[in-house]
Amino acid sequence: MAGVNKFVNSCVACGNALKWIPVVFIVTVIVWSYYAYVVQLCFSNNKFDCSIFPVFYLVIYHVLLVMLGWSYWQTIFTPVGTVPKQFRLSAADLERFEQAEGLEAHQQILEQIARNLPALTRTPIGPRYCEKCVHIKPDRCHHCSVCGVCVTKMDHHCPWVNNCVGFKNYKFFILFLGYAFIYCIFVAFTSLPYFIQFWKVPNEVSGTGRFHVLFLFFVSIMFSISLVSLWGYHIYLVLHNRSTLEAFRAPIFRSGPDKDGFNLGKYNNFVEVFGDRKSYWLLPIFTSMGDGVTFPQRHMDEDEDSLLGVRSQRWMEEGGAENTRLENNPYHVVNLDPLVQTA
Repeated sequence: MAGVNKFVNSCVACGNALKWIPVVFIVTVIVWSYYAYVVQLCFSNNKFDCSIFPVFYLVIYHVLLVMLGWSYWQTIFTPVGTVPKQFRLSAADLERFEQAEGLEAHQQILEQIARNLPALTRTPIGPRYCEKCVHIKPDRCHHCSVCGVCVTKMDHHCPWVNNCVGFKNYKFFILFLGYAFIYCIFVAFTSLPYFIQFWKVPNEVSGTGRFHVLFLFFVSIMFSISLVSLWGYHIYLVLHNRSTLEAFRAPIFRSGPDKDGFNLGKYNNFVEVFGDRKSYWLLPIFTSMGDGVTFPQRHMDEDEDSLLGVRSQRWMEEGGAENTRLENNPYHVVNLDPLVQTA
C-alpha cells in the first residue's frame, strides 16, 4: 500500500510540474525578446542606425516590460478566491443530506440551508450545490476541476498562468493581456525599420543577430494578433459584467436566466473590476469592489430584495461579514438610479 501511495504521489507531483510548462514557455519568450531587442538590436548591431532608437525608446521598453512582468506575476501567484466556511454544510446537515432519498428531498434540504446565505443564483431546480466541496455555491462561483476547489466569480482556468482567473486576480489578468499586447506592438513597430533595411539591402546586414531581430518582428506580430482579440473580448466582458462562463451560460435567478443580470452600466461594471481609484487602474494592485461573494444585480423585484436583505442580515450575524468584509462592501448601501444595487 505504501508503494502505491508513493507512486500516486509521484504521478501527482509530475502532473503539477507539467502544468508549469506553458508558464515557462511564456517566460522564455519574454527573456529571449529582451535579448533580441536590447542586446542584439540596440547594442550589438553596428550596421543598424541606432539614432532612430533614442534613449527614451529603451525607457519605454523597460517600463512596459516591468508592467508586463508585474501583471503576469500577480495573475499567476495570487491565490484564488475560495468560498467562506459559512457556505459549507455542517456535519449534521451533510448527514441529513446524504440520508435523504430522492431529488426533491435533497433540494428541500438545500433550500433550508440556503435561506441563511446571500445566494440568489440557482439551478433550474434549486440552490447551486457543489458535491465535491460540500457547500452551497455563492453567486458567480464555480468549481474548477484543475484547481480542485470552488473559485469565487470564476472566469476560466488559464493554463498560460497555471491558475484560475477569478475575483481575486481578474484585474491582473486584464492588465497582463493589455500590457502584453502593447509590448508586442511596441517591439514590432520599433523593429520595423531594421526589418525593412534587411530586405532592401540584405548584404549590408550581417551577423547572427539579424536572425534574432527578424524573428522578433514576426513573433511580436503574431502575438499581437492573438492578444488583441483575447484582450478585446475580455474588455467586452468587463463592460457587460459577465464572466467567460456566464457568456456561454447565463446565470439563473428566481425570475429565470438573465445574461445581463449583473450588468450595472459600462462605467459601473468597469469600476467593479478596477475599483473607484483611477490612479490605481493601470497598476496590478488589487482594487476590485466587493467581497467576491455578493454582487449587485440589475433587476430585482421586491420579494427578492427583501429575501436578500434578510439573508445578508443573517449572514452578517453568523460572522460572514468578518470573513468576507461584507460590511465594507460598497454595493450594500449604494443605489445607482435607475439601477438598484443591493447585496
